[in-house]
Amino acid sequence: MQFDINRDVLLKSLNFVQGVVEKKNTLPILSNVLLNLRNNKLEIVATDLDIVFYDEILQLKVVEEGNTTTSANVLFDILRKIPAGTEINFSLKSENKLSLKSKNSDFNLLCLPPSNFPTFDDKFEGEKIELDKNNFLSLLNKTKISISNDDTRHYLNGIYLHATESNKNMFLTGVATDSHRLSSSSILVNDIKNFASIIVPRKTVFQLCSLLDNIEEKLTIQANANKIKFALGKISLISKVIDGKFPDYQKVVPKENTKTLTVSSADFISSVERVASVSIDRKEGVKLELSRDKLKLSVNSTNSGDGNEVVAAKYDGEDIAIGFNSKYLIDIATEIEDKNLIFSLKDSTSPVLVFDNSDKNSFYVIMPMKI
Repeated sequence: MQFDINRDVLLKSLNFVQGVVEKKNTLPILSNVLLNLRNNKLEIVATDLDIVFYDEILQLKVVEEGNTTTSANVLFDILRKIPAGTEINFSLKSENKLSLKSKNSDFNLLCLPPSNFPTFDDKFEGEKIELDKNNFLSLLNKTKISISNDDTRHYLNGIYLHATESNKNMFLTGVATDSHRLSSSSILVNDIKNFASIIVPRKTVFQLCSLLDNIEEKLTIQANANKIKFALGKISLISKVIDGKFPDYQKVVPKENTKTLTVSSADFISSVERVASVSIDRKEGVKLELSRDKLKLSVNSTNSGDGNEVVAAKYDGEDIAIGFNSKYLIDIATEIEDKNLIFSLKDSTSPVLVFDNSDKNSFYVIMPMKI
């Protein structure tokens, strides 16, 4: 195997590989990236056995076809430190040695035979659905903040994607919850009635966000009972889905909240961050005292002191005090597109709804905490 390629082209692909390949593996081959040179293109494959990343590179000069696997981390690190725009020559000297040469550099990387690399079924049953890339990225960003880290309830460790219907329109809806907060976001999609409801794992979600953020290509998805495929141009990301039943989240969405608090998003975020600075471990929570034309925020830490701040706000109910985890408040407020945050409340112990006037298809639920 021998080919010449621009450092920038290969580095872009290997940058995405870093998010898939685990640094520590019981199987050494899973730390490697598969380089497969055939049909005048370089195929790049990486996997952790749950996610498979595919890419095809056409901008290269093929001297001799072949394939090998080498450390994804080492190759990425070398390319990252080689000057931008450098042409690099790759040559497989033996089954376990890959030569990498540039103008002033010469490396020999250890390889493992490609026959050891896991093989995957390329055939994918399931209807192709084309999605607006930016809208889907927004859905993921708004919901991923509530993904649970609790491995005892594995079915909460991802985003629940499912088809919903409202006013005769079909939507693709994403929901995530860690039982302390819940995020829901929907995007308008045609012809999605046959979409099978699935739970996309946390790692896949974050890797997908990285791809969508950096690649300007059409996005298509295909899903079946146990895996989902995301395709962006020459790049594909295939992931197992979480085996489990997502809870009926509609049951926790408040229906009887009648009090409304409206406050500037920017002022609210800044104020919460300032008063929360008093709490070293952020465990104390922030107390919100609501009155007719102002919102008082306070944090009282037994170890480091207290902080208080007043923010202008509109509130239409009787005075109440309610406590929240400051990180949860900031995470949700940061995803609000509108200049104002709208809280819908019932009392100091019931779940609170948070709305975004600039995105009527998204909402958040946050549980109060005792302070």
